[in-house]
Amino acid sequence: MLIANWKSNGSKAMAKNWFNKFFEKYNFKNEETFIGIAPPFVYIEQINILKKSNINTGLQDIEPFSGARTGAISADMALDLECCFSIIGHSERRELYKESNNQIKEKIINLDNKIIPILCVGETEKENIAGKTKQVIQNQLEIIKDYELHDLFTVAYEPVWAIGSGKTPHAEEINEIHKFIKDVVQSISTNDLVPDVLYGGSVTHKNASSFFNQDFVDGALIGGASLDGSIFAEIVNIYNGTKNK
Repeated sequence: MLIANWKSNGSKAMAKNWFNKFFEKYNFKNEETFIGIAPPFVYIEQINILKKSNINTGLQDIEPFSGARTGAISADMALDLECCFSIIGHSERRELYKESNNQIKEKIINLDNKIIPILCVGETEKENIAGKTKQVIQNQLEIIKDYELHDLFTVAYEPVWAIGSGKTPHAEEINEIHKFIKDVVQSISTNDLVPDVLYGGSVTHKNASSFFNQDFVDGALIGGASLDGSIFAEIVNIYNGTKNK
């Protein structure tokens, strides 16, 4: 699974140019890889016009309920626009919008298996230096304890200090954390789910292979590098060459 998170970037012209560059570079040898784009919501219909069958659209955040929730995008709206996944609990949502674990839990539980949740977890640089990475992640994952998860429930490990900084943990460290996440989710979910775990945090076409070569890295959630269609296509090609030999 490879997800492009465009964050608050984009325009109609940018989307058209993005797809032109993407399909020039993309190698179609493996159609089974889950490729997703999470643009700003206002461009989803534009993406749906431009995309091809094996590319999925999704949301950067979601509200499980409809009704009196000004400014929110509900799961039913997402489904109406053919979105099949949503990023949930991204560190920028936690930091800028003060989303708590309880709010993130409410979103995941009340999606009622309508949308694939991609739950973001990760530690700050201070927590990393203090050796609290696993403790922080365990706490963030506790929100799904004793809950039956969507079959495609996915976790994205994004160390906060690596996002947009150009710094990344060593690939072996990432692999260890991903195994830890899989073990925790399996042990606390009622359906013993072993989730796919994506890595996010300064992933580029230059370092992607070092991550994808790790046994427990199932893909990537990509921010800055996903804004260029040709670079994102190159990352997809690297993934297919590594994971789908």
